[in-house]
Parts: sequence; structure tokens; C-alpha cells
Amino acid sequence: MTFALIFAGGTGRRMSTRSKPKQFLEIHGKPVIIYTLEHFEYHEMVDAVTVVCIEEWIEELWGLLKRYGITKVRQIVPGGGTGHDSIYLGLEAMKEFTGQQDIILIHDGVRPLINEELITLNIETVKKYGNAITCEPVRESSIRSEDGEVILEVPPRSQMYTAKAPQSFYYGDIVRLYEKAHEDGIRSIDSSHLCSMYQEPMHMVLSTKNNMKITEPADYYICRALYDARESQQIFGI
Repeated sequence: MTFALIFAGGTGRRMSTRSKPKQFLEIHGKPVIIYTLEHFEYHEMVDAVTVVCIEEWIEELWGLLKRYGITKVRQIVPGGGTGHDSIYLGLEAMKEFTGQQDIILIHDGVRPLINEELITLNIETVKKYGNAITCEPVRESSIRSEDGEVILEVPPRSQMYTAKAPQSFYYGDIVRLYEKAHEDGIRSIDSSHLCSMYQEPMHMVLSTKNNMKITEPADYYICRALYDARESQQIFGI
């Protein structure tokens, strides 16, 4: 079986929003988290979804799922203090119904601009190679510095990519890494970073365009503009 773990436990401090967490902000009257969940709801290869959410907003999310006809969400669990903690809590909560060889796609609740093809590619790549890390080629030169002042290296741009999401694995493999990190007191930026820390081999899949994460106010307005552009393409054929 194939499951999705959507982590939406962040409070969005960089968004400067006091009324709503960023995942509940609306684009054309629909919350960002619903746009994200719809990709997995409508994908025929995804069997069920677990969402990690801010505890105070769980009841609100259940109401939104009913309102928008999202039926695949099996559980909503409270998030942790970091994205790493939220993923760990979500993986642990899934133990009661997830097998070691089930596939799990880990995705940001505030990354709504993906599509069916990317989800399919992630699933097929896990079956072939054991995992799938969605990546995007960098468009500008990357700089490596240890202190933020002295440049140590400018790696060839052709070799540099940005890790995106989904990041997909066999459940048994990824839960083992998060449990080990929990025992070792380690926190990662994302699942690909955790794999790198434990020197686990990873396989890359190329992302769709504009697979952005809404982190700051500018991201929200860019995302909304991209949805406007998509609507224009459908209506006017441009």
C-alpha cells in the first residue's frame, strides 16, 4: 500500500500572520492545506493520508476535510516543535496500520504546487531504487561558507540541486532512521538531510516547476499569482 504523511505542524513565524497559521491561509477561498491534500486525495495510487497538525487547529482541519470532501485522511496527530519532530510523530502514529514494505510519501502541507505525475514518479522510483528525493536544479551559483563571511567553495552549478518534496521511502526504512535519530538526539532539516547524516544512499527525481514552499509572505503572493496563471490558462488557453 501507499500512504502520504503531510506535515503541517508549523506556526509560520516568518509569515508574520497572527490570525492563522500559514497552512490555513486561503487562496481564492480555499486553505493552502486543502490544495495540498487534494493532490493525494485524487491520486489513485495513494491509499490513505496522515496529517500532522498544530494541536489547536486539529478540530478546524477535520471540519475543512468534511467541507471539501477529503476522505483519505485516516488520522490527524499533533505536531512537534520542529519539522523533524512532526515527521517523527507522524511516522510513529502510522505504526498501527502501516507495514514495513508500504511506501510513504512525506510532503509539506504548505507545498501545494505539485501534480499527479510527480507523485507517480516518486512511487515508481521507490519501487525501483528504494527511495525518491524530489530535487530541482539550482538556477544560480551556490556558495559554501562555514562562517557566513569567507567563501570556501563555489561548486559547479551543473552538480547542484535543491531538495524539494515529496520525499518518499519504504516505511520500514524511514521510520528506522527517525527512531535512531530520536535515540541519538539528532534533528534534521528534512528526510533527505537525515539520510545524508546516516550515509544512506538516495535516488533523485526531478521536480515539477514552481514546487515552492510557502514560508514567507512573498511566497504566499507568488503562489497565489501562479494559481491565477493556471486559471487563466484553463479559461483563455494562454
